[in-house]
Amino acid sequence: MVDINLEDPLKKGAMKISDDYSGSRGKLEAGIKGLVSENAVLIFGRRGCCMCHVMKRLLLALGVNPTVYEVIDEADEISVINELLSVIETHNNDHKGNKETHSDYSELQFPAVYIGGKLFGGLDRLMGAHITGELIPKLKQAGALWL
Repeated sequence: MVDINLEDPLKKGAMKISDDYSGSRGKLEAGIKGLVSENAVLIFGRRGCCMCHVMKRLLLALGVNPTVYEVIDEADEISVINELLSVIETHNNDHKGNKETHSDYSELQFPAVYIGGKLFGGLDRLMGAHITGELIPKLKQAGALWL
């Protein structure tokens, strides 16, 4: 059982969704791939993670409303990470001439932010990109910012 908490930061309450993925790996993979491809900015993290909260607050301050996927059960975290790695591998196979260059994909950890359907990185990468001015153009390119 994977519990997903999708939060709308403009509302006080959070919407909690529970889906039974235990019997079907394909169902989980399709759900993760769908989330990654349908959202301009997507944060994956553990429920109550302070770094996930910092990521969300930074993006909100920039005018981006990220979708937040919170894994509640630690046992399911590994399966979600494996599916995220599968999404990266599928993307790389589909775009053979444009492979990602990040060396830390094999050790993907939460929180992780996806921008424009691609893994951007963790909190350190997000903060570094913000400081260097790389983040805003990336968000505009993904369609998360219009200004």
